[in-house]
Amino acid sequence: MIDKLLFGAAYYAEYMPLDRLEQDMRMLTDAGFNLIRVAESTWSTWEPRDGEFDFTTLLRVLDAAQAHGLSVIVGTPTYAIPPWLAKKYPDILADTHAGPRRYGPRQNFDITHPGYRFHAERIIRRLMEAVQGYRCVAGFQLDNETKPYDTCSARAQALFRDWLKERFGATEAMDREFGFAYWSNAVSDWDDLPDVRGTINGSFGAEYAAFQRHLVTEFLAWQRSIVDQYRRPDQFVTHNFDLDWRGWSFGPQPEVDQFDAAAAVDVAGIDIYHPSGADLTGAEIAFGGALARGLKGDNYLVLETQAQGNFGWLPWPGQLRLQALSHLANGADCVEYWHWHSIHNALESYWKGVLSHDLAPDQTYRDAARIGAELAALSPHLLHLKKKNRVAVLISERSQTGLAWFPTCGPGEEPDKTYADYVRWLCDGLYRLNAEYDIVPDSRRDFSDYDLLVLPCLYSAPEDLLRAVDTYVKAGGHVLASFRTGFANEHLKIYHDAQPHLLTDCFGLTYDRFTKPQGARLASSAIALPPDPAVTDWLELPELTTARALCVYDHPAWGGMPAVTVNDYGAGSAAYLACCFGPDALDAVLAWLLPRSGLDLSGARFPLIVKSGTNMAGRQVTFYLNYSGQALTVSLPHPSARSLPDGAVLGADEPFDLPGWGAAILEAQ
Repeated sequence: MIDKLLFGAAYYAEYMPLDRLEQDMRMLTDAGFNLIRVAESTWSTWEPRDGEFDFTTLLRVLDAAQAHGLSVIVGTPTYAIPPWLAKKYPDILADTHAGPRRYGPRQNFDITHPGYRFHAERIIRRLMEAVQGYRCVAGFQLDNETKPYDTCSARAQALFRDWLKERFGATEAMDREFGFAYWSNAVSDWDDLPDVRGTINGSFGAEYAAFQRHLVTEFLAWQRSIVDQYRRPDQFVTHNFDLDWRGWSFGPQPEVDQFDAAAAVDVAGIDIYHPSGADLTGAEIAFGGALARGLKGDNYLVLETQAQGNFGWLPWPGQLRLQALSHLANGADCVEYWHWHSIHNALESYWKGVLSHDLAPDQTYRDAARIGAELAALSPHLLHLKKKNRVAVLISERSQTGLAWFPTCGPGEEPDKTYADYVRWLCDGLYRLNAEYDIVPDSRRDFSDYDLLVLPCLYSAPEDLLRAVDTYVKAGGHVLASFRTGFANEHLKIYHDAQPHLLTDCFGLTYDRFTKPQGARLASSAIALPPDPAVTDWLELPELTTARALCVYDHPAWGGMPAVTVNDYGAGSAAYLACCFGPDALDAVLAWLLPRSGLDLSGARFPLIVKSGTNMAGRQVTFYLNYSGQALTVSLPHPSARSLPDGAVLGADEPFDLPGWGAAILEAQ
């Protein structure tokens, strides 16, 4: 379906202040763009009044794209409803934990509403009929960054009641599992099930969050079933999954079980935004790429990333190219900017595209043109680049919900950190040490493909997952777990035996006490720690059985007690981080642990990032990415290689120079 590296931009003729379609098509192709994405945002244009359809603008764009040799991804325009639809069904707007939504923003509706489903299906079908004859349409995007939009309508809660009935059968079983006896919450009749918005029961609230994630899985599968009735066999289906948002893309998306939802697509897509300038690290690109690659276990599409982007994201010289090559180094087959032109009205007026508001060729356009030419030359070497990483990071939506209910702070305090912070804490440490990682879901039970399994705050885990971890280590695997692991089951019911549940032998320790760090620091005779390695957020006090302490606490009350431990178990080993600490200390701990888990670190450290994969010719391709403004000389072992795309030959182990914010690609000969 995808036979070349795709380089593109979202294109919205409907948003333009003037008709410049032909000029834009020429500028796109002159700059080496071979792809545009259209239609996902413009339902009110295609259907200005109920049942009145007009695809004139869209078809003009498709005609022009086809004439200029551009491929097109057509999005279903269902994530932003037209005003007449909100007026027709006043209850179509989502009723949420915070109350009813109002019309104006996108993604403000109840995705279970039958009126919404009727009209969404109708516009999808009419759109698919309109674009069927266009060979330039390479694929379809289902909706846009879909979520449940916190729908808590009576309809949604009735569906949730059916969900609970199917899982528990009788209310008594649910009462026992959720601990509903507390504060007299026990339910004796399914019709007495309370509104989820008032619950103080974490198990009940977490189960509703799981149900809401299921709504997204079902919704995307429903859209896929409609699209499949019209698309050609050579056209792919994708979706632009997104990440948790902290002003930019950050961590696992808490509102979607993306591994389940990805069953609806042929190729995973993702939206990745990040700081630029002095704050550009590439960590968000690496994390988002690992997640997207894991969704289908294959190459993926970057369907949105920034050219100029939000205020403060203007790339410094060299950074736009570095960012594009970093996506390819993670296994992306597509780099697509949101968006082509800067918008002249509304909320995202200052979220700038490739072109600024004057729509003239500028420095960003010229930089993009150089990238377009380079990607065309690189395509035979980098398309469908395959990666075989030896580290897996397991993410758990149930644990993410659990830490939202029970964060690392005291009662009444606002949490400084969430589950996403602790996932990124460990992933970013691996990234800085150039230990490439995959992201795997908590539904997985076989980890034998990996030398190291990383468990960030696996707070909520069913027993079969914990047994799978135990089996993996016994058989020779290595595991690294953080604090708050193995504490509660999949319904947030806290296990009532020694913690971590079922893994006390594996980790060689137990713990039953935890508190605030209050000035604690790490100390170690085994690991060279940085100055002042402060403990933050959370401190557990494990008691060792067979494990040994690599780091202990330096603290007036808890001094000398274990903080970081390792345990030989079966043919493998298990390390445990009983507390959180800064990135420098984490790097020191990981640098000690990773080689003992069978991983050969190259010696390169951030800001030099090294990534590799195998191309379709069976040759190893290695990327050297300089995430600093200072020039670097790379003196790392490598085979005799050819530099891409210029073809210059480097002898084995021959050093080479990287400019600030520069990148080099070597293909082994």
